[in-house]
Amino acid sequence: MDRGLIQVYTGEGKGKTTAAIGQGIRACGRGNRVFMVQFLKSGQTGELETIKKLEPDFQIFRFEKPKGFVWNLNQSEIEELKKEIRQAFEFSVNAMESEECDLLILDEIMGVLSNELLDVQEVVEMIKNKPVPVELILTGRNVPKEIEEIADYVSEIKCIKHPFQKGIPAREGIEF
Repeated sequence: MDRGLIQVYTGEGKGKTTAAIGQGIRACGRGNRVFMVQFLKSGQTGELETIKKLEPDFQIFRFEKPKGFVWNLNQSEIEELKKEIRQAFEFSVNAMESEECDLLILDEIMGVLSNELLDVQEVVEMIKNKPVPVELILTGRNVPKEIEEIADYVSEIKCIKHPFQKGIPAREGIEF
């Protein structure tokens, strides 16, 4: 890629990760190497199995041990989670700076920020230090203004209606 830009997929609606993966598949199909680092996700999902078929051109990295939702964790579990997130973030910075990938996706990084598991300024600095050829995608609800202002694309996915509102639980192959 001659010039990589910064994309953000945010909002309350379903599909932020799916949009990022779609962009990753498009980039991979054009000969680009894609890394996706998933934060706050440790369960089995359909995209993990699909992306395995695209390795080594498209790879997903996870650093967290399975846990519950952040709001259900005790203090020692939160400290362990912070260490895992730090490891994932440092991996991301190194992969970007060394240009190991052409497209780097930080999936659910906004959730990390809104739960104060990383400082917003660290992510802003990462973005500002992005090598010119690397495309960077960040996903998650509640994009901080500092990131919104420096991004080239910001797409908001709005929830108008969701089956969960009718009591329909997440379905394998659709929501995970």
